[in-house]
Amino acid sequence: EVQLVESGGGLVQPGGSLRLSCVASGFAFSDRALSWARQAPGERLEWVGTIYQTLYTVYSESIKDRFTISRDNAKNTVYLEMSSLKPEDTAVYYCRLGDSGLGPRGQGTQVTVSS
Repeated sequence: EVQLVESGGGLVQPGGSLRLSCVASGFAFSDRALSWARQAPGERLEWVGTIYQTLYTVYSESIKDRFTISRDNAKNTVYLEMSSLKPEDTAVYYCRLGDSGLGPRGQGTQVTVSS
């Protein structure tokens, strides 16, 4: 059974930084792409970025140059490093298996950017 467990969310001031983690199990982690997505209140789920098996990464234009995705295959963990956070980054952040937008995702972790 695929399981994805996000952590690291919280309250941060505008301009601050935060690192989210997602621990995965139930599949061959190093062989799969993983993505991050987010959902703001009242909004649709938005793709944030994807990291592939080759460590190649692609990002949404809305967060490019502020967010970085990395992975540690030895720990079955994917990370989302967020910097220069803005109030509009407030959302529940999910990690998701694959790059299609259809794979299983975790329960999410709340990120709130506010002074």
